[in-house]
This record gives sequence, C-alpha cells and structure tokens, in this order.
Amino acid sequence: MSGSPGDEDAPGNEDPDDLDSALDDGDPDDALVLPLVAAAPTIERLVAPADHGRIDTFVAERMPALSRAQVKRLIDEGDVRLGGAAVTKAGVKIRAGDVVEVVLRPPAALDLIAEDIPLVVLFEDRHLIAIDKPAGLVVHPAPGHPSGTLVNALLHHCGKDLVGIGGVMRPGIVHRLDKDTSGVMVVAKDEPTHTALAAAFKSKSLAGATGKAAAPDGIVREYVAFGAPAPREDQGTLRTLYGRHPTHRKKFSSKVASGKPAVTHWRVAARWPFAAEIHCRLETGRTHQIRVHLADFGSPLLGDTLYGRRGQSPALTALADELGRQALHAARLELTHPITGERLAWRAPLPPDLVRLKAGLAGG
Repeated sequence: MSGSPGDEDAPGNEDPDDLDSALDDGDPDDALVLPLVAAAPTIERLVAPADHGRIDTFVAERMPALSRAQVKRLIDEGDVRLGGAAVTKAGVKIRAGDVVEVVLRPPAALDLIAEDIPLVVLFEDRHLIAIDKPAGLVVHPAPGHPSGTLVNALLHHCGKDLVGIGGVMRPGIVHRLDKDTSGVMVVAKDEPTHTALAAAFKSKSLAGATGKAAAPDGIVREYVAFGAPAPREDQGTLRTLYGRHPTHRKKFSSKVASGKPAVTHWRVAARWPFAAEIHCRLETGRTHQIRVHLADFGSPLLGDTLYGRRGQSPALTALADELGRQALHAARLELTHPITGERLAWRAPLPPDLVRLKAGLAGG
C-alpha cells in the first residue's frame, strides 16, 4: 500500500470534524447549568517609564500573562486606553509618562450544561488535561444538542480551573477525535496554553505537508487501526492531496485533483488471513485522514460505515457488526508542555471492544 505523488492527507485540525448530531439527551436533574456571568472588570494601570514604541508590544511586555492574541482582542474591543481614551490601533506609539489602562473582564461562563460524565484522566495540571476518550463520546456540542459531549464533561470536571479562552470560560479544544474513535486527547485550560498547543499542532501539520523533518520537540500522534484486507507491503508512507469527496459531501478523499497535502506513515503490526492490525503515525491531521487513506489505498477500517466495505466474508462482517464502530484508536500522544517545557507522553491501551476484535481476528 503506497501513495501516489498526486494524492495527499493533511495535518492538524485546520479542518473541523463532522459532528454527529445523533446525541442522547442528558439528564437535567443531574446537570449544573452554567449561565452567562457578568462579573465586574478589573483595570490594570501601566505607566511608561520611557518612550517605548507600539502600544500592543508595551502591554504584552508589561503583562506577560496575556498572549499577543489576547492583547489584540483587548484593543479591538476598546479595552486598552491611552490617556483615558480607547485605543483603536495596535501601532499607537507610547511616550515616556504615558498612562495605559487595560480593562480585564472575567471570562463569561458558557451557556452550556456541565455534566458529570466519567473521564479517564491520563494527566492534569492547571494548564492542560489529557484524557482517554471512549468511543461514542462526541467532542463538541452541535446545534440543537448542547449536552452529552466531552466539552460538557470537562466543564464539570475542570470547573474553576478553566481560566478562560477567547473571553469565555470553556475548555480549549486544539484537536479532535471522531465520535467513534477512542484514545488520547489533550485539552487546554487557559488561553496561553491553548494558543501554544494550537500553534504546535499547526506547525506539525505544516512540516509534514512540506516534507520537512519534524522538530525533536514536536507532536507525535500514533494510532492503532484494524483494516481489511491486509496491505500487501509491511510498511509505507501515504503522501496525497486531500479534500472533500467530489460527489459525496459528507466524505473526504485523497484521490482529488487539488487539495491540501496529507501524510500518513503506516506499518503492519499483525497479520491474519483477511485483515491486519496497522499502526499509523500522522504527519498531518486532516479530518478522517487515517480512515480515508486506508480506504483509498485498499485496507479500509473494519466497522467504518462511511468509508468501509461489507461482504468481504461472513466472519469479518460479524466481527465488524459486533464492534459497532470504526476500528481506530489514538494510542499515543507526545508533546512538549507549552508552559513548563516538560516532554510529556501519554498512551491509551486498546479498549475492551478492540481487544475482543483482535482476539476474534486471531481466531481466539
């Protein structure tokens, strides 16, 4: 199984995942509703000891807890004042003795339900949380379905640890897993961490798309997949273009004339007569990337109702039906903590349903 130069799979999360709208309604009796909050703002008063240049760099240097994006948003919203008047341009010059006031508004709570949904926490500090997401759990609320998602669970679990992202008290989703994909995810709790992680995922994707070597402190994402039939080769790399399917708008394709680059490295970890366990490492992170790459190059995931095949054999069909979802698991995520600089690696073991699938494939 190998990719042609004209096909590609893309990185990161520039493309939003398609959200499954078929969510179960949560039980309102066990839920805490977080209303919008209008807390009093605080004002930071900064005095320039000397000529400084741009007001945005002055504020960012004097208030290092704010990211450049936060400072820009404060200026855009009229919350940075010079001499009592709101500043409208980030390039306004600061002179010695100028008084700059920065209005800091406490983050508003999301008008969403915080739900006590059990989470398997792999790591947590005040900046981020890594979890082992179960299959069946949607990451983000969809219109008309504000409950039963990972975001609802994190609102309950993290509570006041959420410092605010984009002016709203919410968890910072920097990458997603499909509803029926299990495994490791990392989520930011504050804006500096969210900004840094989003940049790291994007940088990883850009490096993979351009063929550059990944940075030694970059992000590593590894998945376990079960595909059928087994690839002929033992390992390879799929480098393709990637985009919406030309005729099926809910699907993506790596067999497109134009699109974003996408790269998946793969190797066969185990073979059986009609299927294989395939380990994949992403250089890019396009929506449905592994599902599409393996399907387009001959080994679609077992149980994948969107990209898979049926009727290969009664035994495989029975195993896929019993599984009830695509056979894909995010097994490992490794990154550098954006605040502490510590190198972190998390692994999520195969969940019981994939353990049973593997035993069934092996004839156990």
